[in-house]
Amino acid sequence: MKNNFAFDKINFILLAVGMVIILIGFFLMSGPGSDLEHFEADIFSDTRIKVAPAISFLGFIFMIYAVLRKPKNKKE
Repeated sequence: MKNNFAFDKINFILLAVGMVIILIGFFLMSGPGSDLEHFEADIFSDTRIKVAPAISFLGFIFMIYAVLRKPKNKKE
């Protein structure tokens, strides 16, 4: 009996890579915040405002591709 799954091994690998890319983007966005006593100017850095969201967005696009990718059928 053959199981026909929607995803194959490559789809799961691509999903994992996409998740890692998203986590890297969120990690780059994190950092110290400002409070009432101290203003942290680093919240306006290019890394936190431009680079990290772009990396996260590319990770989401990569995951969409991984979900929509059609597995190749093996003939047995």
